Amino acid sequence: MKPILEIKNISKKFRIQHEQHPYLSLRDSISGFLSSPWGDKEGDEDFWALKDVSFDVYPGESIGIIGKNGAGKSTLLKILSKITPPTSGKIISRGRIASLLEVGTGFHPELTGRENIFLNGSILGMKRKEIQNKFDEIVDFSGVEKFLDTPLKHYSSGMQLRLAFAVAAFLEPEILLIDEVLAVGDAEFQNKCMGKMNEVAKSGRTIIFVSHNMSAVETLCSKAVFLNKGNVNNIGTTSQIIDKYRELLDHTSQKNSGTIEWDSQKNKSIIKRIEILCDDKISPITYMGCKLEIRVYFDSPSPINFPVLGLVFKDHTNTPLIGINNRHYANNLTNKAVTKSYISMTIPHLTFFEGIYHIDIYLGDGIKDFETHRECFQIIVEPLKQNTFRDIPDKRINKFFIPNITWKVSE
Repeated sequence: MKPILEIKNISKKFRIQHEQHPYLSLRDSISGFLSSPWGDKEGDEDFWALKDVSFDVYPGESIGIIGKNGAGKSTLLKILSKITPPTSGKIISRGRIASLLEVGTGFHPELTGRENIFLNGSILGMKRKEIQNKFDEIVDFSGVEKFLDTPLKHYSSGMQLRLAFAVAAFLEPEILLIDEVLAVGDAEFQNKCMGKMNEVAKSGRTIIFVSHNMSAVETLCSKAVFLNKGNVNNIGTTSQIIDKYRELLDHTSQKNSGTIEWDSQKNKSIIKRIEILCDDKISPITYMGCKLEIRVYFDSPSPINFPVLGLVFKDHTNTPLIGINNRHYANNLTNKAVTKSYISMTIPHLTFFEGIYHIDIYLGDGIKDFETHRECFQIIVEPLKQNTFRDIPDKRINKFFIPNITWKVSE
Protein backbone atom coordinates (compact mmCIF):
# COMPACT_ATOMS: atom_id res chain seq x y z
CA MET A 1 0.00 0.00 0.00
CA LYS A 2 1.32 3.43 -0.95
CA PRO A 3 1.40 6.17 1.73
CA ILE A 4 -1.35 8.76 1.40
CA LEU A 5 1.20 11.35 2.55
CA GLU A 6 4.98 11.25 2.14
CA ILE A 7 6.99 13.82 4.08
CA LYS A 8 10.51 13.82 2.69
CA ASN A 9 13.37 15.74 4.35
CA ILE A 10 11.28 18.82 5.12
CA SER A 11 13.24 21.79 6.47
CA LYS A 12 12.00 25.30 7.19
CA LYS A 13 14.23 28.31 7.85
CA PHE A 14 13.14 31.68 9.21
CA ARG A 15 15.17 34.88 9.29
CA ILE A 16 15.28 36.57 12.71
CA GLN A 17 15.88 40.32 12.52
CA HIS A 18 17.59 42.01 15.44
CA GLU A 19 17.63 45.67 14.36
CA GLN A 20 14.95 47.55 16.24
CA HIS A 21 12.86 50.65 15.69
CA PRO A 22 13.00 53.15 18.58
CA TYR A 23 9.22 53.60 18.67
CA LEU A 24 8.31 49.93 18.83
CA SER A 25 7.88 48.11 22.10
CA LEU A 26 10.23 45.29 23.01
CA ARG A 27 7.52 42.74 22.22
CA ASP A 28 6.47 44.26 18.88
CA SER A 29 9.90 44.76 17.44
CA ILE A 30 11.20 41.31 18.25
CA SER A 31 8.07 39.71 16.83
CA GLY A 32 9.16 40.85 13.41
CA PHE A 33 6.53 43.48 12.71
CA LEU A 34 9.23 45.67 11.22
CA SER A 35 10.88 44.18 8.15
CA SER A 36 13.64 45.56 5.99
CA PRO A 37 13.17 46.21 2.23
CA TRP A 38 16.95 46.02 1.76
CA GLY A 39 17.46 42.34 2.59
CA ASP A 40 19.58 40.90 5.38
CA LYS A 41 20.98 43.18 8.06
CA GLU A 42 24.06 42.79 10.15
CA GLY A 43 23.15 40.79 13.24
CA ASP A 44 20.29 38.89 11.60
CA GLU A 45 20.35 35.14 12.07
CA ASP A 46 18.73 32.01 10.67
CA PHE A 47 16.38 29.91 12.74
CA TRP A 48 15.55 26.38 11.58
CA ALA A 49 12.02 25.57 12.75
CA LEU A 50 12.26 22.16 11.03
CA LYS A 51 15.32 20.19 9.95
CA ASP A 52 15.14 17.11 7.68
CA VAL A 53 11.77 15.86 8.94
CA SER A 54 10.70 12.62 7.21
CA PHE A 55 7.91 10.10 7.80
CA ASP A 56 5.10 8.40 5.89
CA VAL A 57 1.38 8.44 6.65
CA TYR A 58 -0.82 5.59 5.41
CA PRO A 59 -4.54 5.70 4.55
CA GLY A 60 -6.75 5.44 7.62
CA GLU A 61 -3.98 6.24 10.13
CA SER A 62 -4.51 8.70 12.98
CA ILE A 63 -1.15 10.21 13.88
CA GLY A 64 -0.40 12.54 16.77
CA ILE A 65 2.39 15.11 16.52
CA ILE A 66 3.71 15.97 19.98
CA GLY A 67 6.57 18.01 21.40
CA LYS A 68 7.39 21.05 23.50
CA ASN A 69 6.59 24.62 22.43
CA GLY A 70 8.87 25.61 19.56
CA ALA A 71 9.40 22.01 18.42
CA GLY A 72 8.04 22.81 14.93
CA LYS A 73 4.63 21.10 15.15
CA SER A 74 2.50 23.99 13.88
CA THR A 75 5.08 24.89 11.22
CA LEU A 76 4.87 21.33 9.88
CA LEU A 77 1.08 21.48 9.66
CA LYS A 78 1.23 24.82 7.84
CA ILE A 79 3.60 23.29 5.29
CA LEU A 80 1.31 20.26 4.86
CA SER A 81 -1.62 22.67 4.41
CA LYS A 82 0.36 24.64 1.78
CA ILE A 83 0.00 27.83 3.83
CA THR A 84 3.78 28.21 3.87
CA PRO A 85 6.35 26.50 1.61
CA PRO A 86 9.27 24.43 2.96
CA THR A 87 12.81 25.75 2.56
CA SER A 88 13.82 22.32 1.30
CA GLY A 89 12.31 18.86 0.93
CA LYS A 90 8.97 17.87 -0.55
CA ILE A 91 5.49 16.61 0.30
CA ILE A 92 3.76 13.94 -1.81
CA SER A 93 0.00 13.90 -1.14
CA ARG A 94 -2.43 11.37 -2.58
CA GLY A 95 -5.63 12.81 -1.16
CA ARG A 96 -7.59 15.99 -0.52
CA ILE A 97 -6.35 17.85 2.57
CA ALA A 98 -8.50 19.94 4.90
CA SER A 99 -6.92 21.76 7.81
CA LEU A 100 -8.10 23.33 11.02
CA LEU A 101 -5.24 25.47 12.26
CA GLU A 102 -5.77 28.97 13.67
CA VAL A 103 -9.26 30.37 14.08
CA GLY A 104 -10.36 31.89 10.78
CA THR A 105 -7.64 30.26 8.64
CA GLY A 106 -9.04 29.64 5.16
CA PHE A 107 -12.14 31.77 5.76
CA HIS A 108 -12.92 35.13 4.16
CA PRO A 109 -14.09 37.68 6.77
CA GLU A 110 -16.26 39.66 4.33
CA LEU A 111 -18.20 36.58 3.18
CA THR A 112 -21.13 35.14 5.12
CA GLY A 113 -21.01 31.82 6.95
CA ARG A 114 -23.02 30.24 4.13
CA GLU A 115 -20.65 31.57 1.46
CA ASN A 116 -17.60 30.40 3.39
CA ILE A 117 -18.95 26.84 3.58
CA PHE A 118 -19.25 26.71 -0.22
CA LEU A 119 -15.90 28.48 -0.67
CA ASN A 120 -14.08 25.93 1.48
CA GLY A 121 -15.83 23.05 -0.26
CA SER A 122 -14.77 24.32 -3.68
CA ILE A 123 -11.19 24.74 -2.46
CA LEU A 124 -11.28 21.06 -1.50
CA GLY A 125 -12.35 20.27 -5.05
CA MET A 126 -15.94 19.34 -4.18
CA LYS A 127 -18.88 19.97 -6.47
CA ARG A 128 -21.69 22.25 -5.35
CA LYS A 129 -24.12 19.32 -5.05
CA GLU A 130 -21.67 17.46 -2.76
CA ILE A 131 -21.45 20.51 -0.49
CA GLN A 132 -25.24 20.91 -0.45
CA ASN A 133 -25.61 17.28 0.66
CA LYS A 134 -23.48 18.02 3.74
CA PHE A 135 -24.71 21.58 4.33
CA ASP A 136 -27.40 20.83 6.94
CA GLU A 137 -25.05 18.62 9.00
CA ILE A 138 -22.39 21.35 9.00
CA VAL A 139 -24.86 24.01 10.15
CA ASP A 140 -26.40 21.74 12.80
CA PHE A 141 -22.99 20.77 14.28
CA SER A 142 -21.66 24.34 14.30
CA GLY A 143 -24.82 25.86 15.80
CA VAL A 144 -24.56 29.07 13.76
CA GLU A 145 -27.86 28.75 11.89
CA LYS A 146 -29.12 32.19 13.00
CA PHE A 147 -25.94 33.84 11.68
CA LEU A 148 -25.52 31.98 8.38
CA ASP A 149 -26.07 35.11 6.29
CA THR A 150 -23.94 37.35 8.53
CA PRO A 151 -20.38 38.23 7.40
CA LEU A 152 -17.82 36.13 9.21
CA LYS A 153 -16.03 39.22 10.60
CA HIS A 154 -18.98 39.65 12.99
CA TYR A 155 -18.66 36.10 14.38
CA SER A 156 -17.03 35.53 17.75
CA SER A 157 -13.87 33.40 17.78
CA GLY A 158 -15.92 30.54 19.25
CA MET A 159 -18.48 30.70 16.42
CA GLN A 160 -15.69 30.77 13.82
CA LEU A 161 -14.07 27.76 15.48
CA ARG A 162 -17.30 25.75 15.46
CA LEU A 163 -17.96 26.52 11.81
CA ALA A 164 -14.36 25.83 10.77
CA PHE A 165 -14.33 22.45 12.51
CA ALA A 166 -17.70 21.45 11.05
CA VAL A 167 -16.60 22.37 7.52
CA ALA A 168 -13.29 20.51 7.86
CA ALA A 169 -14.88 17.38 9.33
CA PHE A 170 -18.11 17.07 7.32
CA LEU A 171 -16.81 17.85 3.84
CA GLU A 172 -14.99 14.51 3.97
CA PRO A 173 -11.40 15.22 2.94
CA GLU A 174 -9.14 12.18 2.71
CA ILE A 175 -6.66 13.88 5.09
CA LEU A 176 -7.69 16.04 8.04
CA LEU A 177 -5.05 18.22 9.76
CA ILE A 178 -5.94 19.59 13.20
CA ASP A 179 -3.77 21.87 15.32
CA GLU A 180 -4.08 22.80 19.02
CA VAL A 181 -6.92 25.14 18.05
CA LEU A 182 -9.43 22.89 19.86
CA ALA A 183 -8.06 24.24 23.15
CA VAL A 184 -9.95 27.46 22.36
CA GLY A 185 -13.38 25.85 22.66
CA ASP A 186 -15.26 25.07 25.86
CA ALA A 187 -15.23 21.58 27.39
CA GLU A 188 -18.56 20.58 25.87
CA PHE A 189 -17.45 21.58 22.38
CA GLN A 190 -14.08 19.81 22.79
CA ASN A 191 -15.87 16.58 23.72
CA LYS A 192 -18.16 16.99 20.73
CA CYS A 193 -15.14 17.50 18.45
CA MET A 194 -13.31 14.49 19.88
CA GLY A 195 -16.37 12.37 19.24
CA LYS A 196 -16.53 13.57 15.64
CA MET A 197 -12.79 12.97 15.10
CA ASN A 198 -13.16 9.42 16.41
CA GLU A 199 -16.00 8.96 13.96
CA VAL A 200 -13.84 10.35 11.13
CA ALA A 201 -10.97 8.03 12.08
CA LYS A 202 -13.23 4.95 12.14
CA SER A 203 -14.55 5.85 8.69
CA GLY A 204 -11.08 5.15 7.26
CA ARG A 205 -9.96 8.71 6.70
CA THR A 206 -6.54 9.97 7.76
CA ILE A 207 -6.01 12.37 10.68
CA ILE A 208 -2.88 14.26 11.72
CA PHE A 209 -3.45 15.79 15.14
CA VAL A 210 -1.20 18.29 16.96
CA SER A 211 -1.91 18.71 20.67
CA HIS A 212 -0.38 19.20 24.11
CA ASN A 213 -3.29 17.20 25.55
CA MET A 214 -1.72 13.75 25.88
CA SER A 215 -4.99 12.06 26.85
CA ALA A 216 -6.63 13.39 23.68
CA VAL A 217 -3.70 12.15 21.55
CA GLU A 218 -3.83 8.76 23.27
CA THR A 219 -7.58 8.48 22.71
CA LEU A 220 -7.54 9.45 19.05
CA CYS A 221 -4.17 8.30 17.68
CA SER A 222 -2.61 4.85 17.34
CA LYS A 223 0.73 6.28 16.23
CA ALA A 224 2.71 9.39 17.18
CA VAL A 225 5.66 11.47 15.99
CA PHE A 226 7.79 13.21 18.64
CA LEU A 227 9.35 16.47 17.39
CA ASN A 228 12.12 18.09 19.41
CA LYS A 229 13.81 21.35 18.32
CA GLY A 230 12.70 20.85 14.71
CA ASN A 231 13.91 17.25 14.42
CA VAL A 232 12.11 13.92 14.57
CA ASN A 233 13.09 12.52 17.96
CA ASN A 234 11.08 9.31 17.65
CA ILE A 235 8.19 7.62 15.84
CA GLY A 236 6.18 4.73 17.25
CA THR A 237 2.98 3.70 19.02
CA THR A 238 1.25 6.53 20.86
CA SER A 239 1.87 5.11 24.34
CA GLN A 240 5.60 4.60 23.63
CA ILE A 241 6.09 8.09 22.24
CA ILE A 242 4.14 9.78 25.05
CA ASP A 243 6.35 7.95 27.58
CA LYS A 244 9.48 9.27 25.82
CA TYR A 245 8.03 12.79 25.73
CA ARG A 246 7.27 12.69 29.46
CA GLU A 247 10.80 11.43 30.16
CA LEU A 248 12.16 14.52 28.38
CA LEU A 249 9.85 16.82 30.36
CA ASP A 250 10.90 15.19 33.64
CA HIS A 251 14.58 15.53 32.69
CA THR A 252 14.08 19.20 31.79
CA SER A 253 12.24 19.83 35.05
CA GLN A 254 15.02 18.21 37.09
CA LYS A 255 17.64 20.34 35.32
CA ASN A 256 15.67 23.50 36.08
CA SER A 257 16.50 24.16 39.71
CA GLY A 258 15.18 27.69 39.55
CA THR A 259 18.48 29.03 38.19
CA ILE A 260 19.34 29.18 34.47
CA GLU A 261 22.97 29.94 33.59
CA TRP A 262 24.76 30.56 30.31
CA ASP A 263 28.22 29.16 29.57
CA SER A 264 30.31 32.33 29.10
CA GLN A 265 32.98 30.54 27.05
CA LYS A 266 30.48 29.13 24.54
CA ASN A 267 27.95 31.92 24.62
CA LYS A 268 28.63 35.64 24.17
CA SER A 269 25.35 36.47 25.84
CA ILE A 270 25.05 39.66 27.87
CA ILE A 271 22.58 37.84 30.11
CA LYS A 272 24.55 35.55 32.42
CA ARG A 273 21.98 34.07 34.78
CA ILE A 274 18.26 34.01 35.53
CA GLU A 275 16.79 33.22 38.93
CA ILE A 276 13.16 32.37 39.73
CA LEU A 277 12.07 33.09 43.30
CA CYS A 278 8.83 32.03 44.97
CA ASP A 279 8.23 33.84 48.27
CA ASP A 280 11.92 34.87 48.30
CA LYS A 281 13.23 31.30 47.80
CA ILE A 282 14.86 30.15 44.54
CA SER A 283 12.58 27.52 42.98
CA PRO A 284 11.03 26.68 39.59
CA ILE A 285 7.87 25.60 41.44
CA THR A 286 5.48 28.39 42.36
CA TYR A 287 1.84 28.46 43.42
CA MET A 288 -1.23 30.58 42.84
CA GLY A 289 -1.04 33.75 44.93
CA CYS A 290 2.69 33.54 45.74
CA LYS A 291 5.15 36.41 45.42
CA LEU A 292 6.97 35.71 42.14
CA GLU A 293 10.31 37.36 41.44
CA ILE A 294 12.43 36.90 38.32
CA ARG A 295 16.01 38.23 38.42
CA VAL A 296 18.06 38.62 35.24
CA TYR A 297 21.81 39.08 35.82
CA PHE A 298 23.75 40.73 32.99
CA ASP A 299 27.31 41.82 32.18
CA SER A 300 27.56 44.24 29.26
CA PRO A 301 30.83 45.27 27.52
CA SER A 302 29.50 48.83 27.37
CA PRO A 303 27.26 50.74 29.80
CA ILE A 304 23.51 50.33 29.35
CA ASN A 305 21.51 53.50 29.76
CA PHE A 306 18.19 52.75 31.40
CA PRO A 307 18.21 48.89 31.33
CA VAL A 308 14.83 47.49 30.27
CA LEU A 309 13.71 43.95 31.00
CA GLY A 310 10.83 42.54 28.97
CA LEU A 311 9.02 39.28 29.74
CA VAL A 312 6.32 37.45 27.80
CA PHE A 313 4.41 34.70 29.63
CA LYS A 314 2.88 32.00 27.39
CA ASP A 315 0.60 29.09 28.21
CA HIS A 316 0.96 25.44 27.16
CA THR A 317 -0.49 26.22 23.71
CA ASN A 318 2.22 28.86 23.12
CA THR A 319 -0.40 31.62 23.38
CA PRO A 320 0.97 34.86 24.90
CA LEU A 321 -0.92 35.77 28.07
CA ILE A 322 0.89 38.93 29.10
CA GLY A 323 3.88 40.90 27.84
CA ILE A 324 5.41 43.44 30.22
CA ASN A 325 8.55 45.51 30.72
CA ASN A 326 9.65 48.08 33.28
CA ARG A 327 9.09 50.99 30.88
CA HIS A 328 5.36 50.41 31.42
CA TYR A 329 5.57 51.31 35.12
CA ALA A 330 6.51 54.53 36.92
CA ASN A 331 9.76 54.81 38.91
CA ASN A 332 11.16 51.60 37.43
CA LEU A 333 14.12 52.99 35.47
CA THR A 334 17.56 53.68 36.91
CA ASN A 335 18.96 57.18 36.33
CA LYS A 336 22.49 56.00 35.63
CA ALA A 337 24.22 53.73 33.11
CA VAL A 338 25.21 50.28 34.36
CA THR A 339 27.40 47.52 32.96
CA LYS A 340 27.19 44.65 35.45
CA SER A 341 24.14 44.20 37.61
CA TYR A 342 20.77 42.47 37.71
CA ILE A 343 17.28 43.67 36.99
CA SER A 344 14.32 42.02 38.66
CA MET A 345 10.57 41.87 38.18
CA THR A 346 8.28 41.09 41.12
CA ILE A 347 4.59 40.18 41.01
CA PRO A 348 3.28 40.49 44.59
CA HIS A 349 0.46 37.96 44.06
CA LEU A 350 0.76 35.54 41.12
CA THR A 351 -2.59 35.41 39.32
CA PHE A 352 -1.95 32.44 36.99
CA PHE A 353 -3.95 29.25 37.44
CA GLU A 354 -2.04 26.03 38.04
CA GLY A 355 -0.10 24.76 35.01
CA ILE A 356 3.17 25.16 33.11
CA TYR A 357 4.08 28.56 31.66
CA HIS A 358 6.90 29.37 29.23
CA ILE A 359 8.71 32.69 29.34
CA ASP A 360 10.51 34.82 26.74
CA ILE A 361 13.16 37.26 27.96
CA TYR A 362 14.14 40.56 26.28
CA LEU A 363 16.96 42.81 27.53
CA GLY A 364 17.43 46.27 26.06
CA ASP A 365 17.84 49.95 26.83
CA GLY A 366 14.36 51.23 26.06
CA ILE A 367 15.20 51.97 22.42
CA LYS A 368 16.26 48.57 21.15
CA ASP A 369 16.72 45.00 22.31
CA PHE A 370 20.27 43.79 22.85
CA GLU A 371 19.30 40.22 23.50
CA THR A 372 16.31 37.88 23.17
CA HIS A 373 15.83 34.38 24.57
CA ARG A 374 12.58 32.71 23.54
CA GLU A 375 11.08 30.16 25.92
CA CYS A 376 14.38 30.08 27.78
CA PHE A 377 12.73 28.77 30.93
CA GLN A 378 9.42 27.72 32.38
CA ILE A 379 7.65 28.03 35.70
CA ILE A 380 5.31 25.46 37.20
CA VAL A 381 2.35 26.97 39.04
CA GLU A 382 0.66 24.77 41.63
CA PRO A 383 -2.84 25.25 43.14
CA LEU A 384 -3.51 27.54 46.09
CA LYS A 385 -1.75 26.30 49.22
CA GLN A 386 -4.69 27.21 51.42
CA ASN A 387 -8.06 27.47 49.76
CA THR A 388 -10.00 30.13 51.65
CA PHE A 389 -12.43 30.51 48.77
CA ARG A 390 -15.80 28.84 48.43
CA ASP A 391 -15.13 28.01 44.79
CA ILE A 392 -12.23 28.68 42.40
CA PRO A 393 -13.42 30.52 39.23
CA ASP A 394 -13.84 28.40 36.09
CA LYS A 395 -10.50 28.13 34.22
CA ARG A 396 -12.33 27.67 30.90
CA ILE A 397 -13.46 31.31 30.88
CA ASN A 398 -10.84 32.94 33.12
CA LYS A 399 -7.27 33.54 32.01
CA PHE A 400 -6.19 34.80 35.45
CA PHE A 401 -7.23 34.28 39.04
CA ILE A 402 -7.48 37.49 41.09
CA PRO A 403 -7.46 36.58 44.79
CA ASN A 404 -8.50 39.90 46.36
CA ILE A 405 -11.66 41.41 44.94
CA THR A 406 -14.00 43.34 47.25
CA TRP A 407 -17.75 42.77 46.93
CA LYS A 408 -20.46 44.82 48.56
CA VAL A 409 -24.23 44.72 48.48
CA SER A 410 -25.78 48.07 49.40
CA GLU A 411 -29.14 48.34 51.11
